Amino acid sequence: MFLQLTLSGASQGAIYALIALSLTVVYRSTTIVNFGHGDFVMAGAFLAYMLVIGVGVAFLPASVLAIVAMFALGLCFSRGLIRPIKGGPHIGLALMSISFGFMLRGIARTVWGREVLPMPRVFDIDPIFIGSVVITGDALFTIGIVAVLLAAFFALLQFTDIGKMVQAVYQSERGARLIGINVGRFHDFSWGIGAALGAVAGVLIAPISFLHPDLGASFLIKGFAAMTLGGFGSLGGAVVGGLLLGVAEQYSGAYLDTALIDITAYLLIVVVLIARPRGLFGRKVVVKV
Repeated sequence: MFLQLTLSGASQGAIYALIALSLTVVYRSTTIVNFGHGDFVMAGAFLAYMLVIGVGVAFLPASVLAIVAMFALGLCFSRGLIRPIKGGPHIGLALMSISFGFMLRGIARTVWGREVLPMPRVFDIDPIFIGSVVITGDALFTIGIVAVLLAAFFALLQFTDIGKMVQAVYQSERGARLIGINVGRFHDFSWGIGAALGAVAGVLIAPISFLHPDLGASFLIKGFAAMTLGGFGSLGGAVVGGLLLGVAEQYSGAYLDTALIDITAYLLIVVVLIARPRGLFGRKVVVKV
């Protein structure tokens, strides 16, 4: 039972890790927390659903189209709505992200109402039995896709000029401008990448969960909990935090009370903020006077 719970938690936690990572990409690049990000995840899921059910596109190309569309949406959101108010207070940026998220949610409610929509099964993969542990096709697919994406993402950051650019902008926007980096364009690209990663999470959620316009709200909390646990600004911490949260939900539901599954993320945020506010991998900020 313990191994089965761990596997199920890792499968769910992989999705949380993607959401936390997409939040962290934007935060680390722009110092802005996207409080409307859950609705970007929801929009990615509904775009895939619309293409599969409404248009008849196969799931894989529909997923690619949804991810590309969300990248474009994130880029346009940054250029059209965030960049004009970038010099203002952070509360204005937070309100803008919340407002845009509610706009996406309102569009989904207008089109689909409050119905709960099932996505047809996408991959008919036979489960794998290892002793008493059952590895379902959905879990295998989710963990595999997330593992490949995370490996590619971290390789991109570690071994390419794009990764060096990310480090330069994160350490000093002024210094990045002095060496010729177009910081405004970089911020736009970061919002696009964040939205695309959120769409990947939405696409993975779609076949294993019922879709509804308020879907993103709960996953936003899971993403924040994973970020808090891993440490704000830590890309690796976001991944570890998501996996730990998924496993913690399964353990608490099985060994304590199933009602705890829904509040594990909230409890985790409270405990981490009290015990270790900077998270597992967050760095302590040192202010030099």
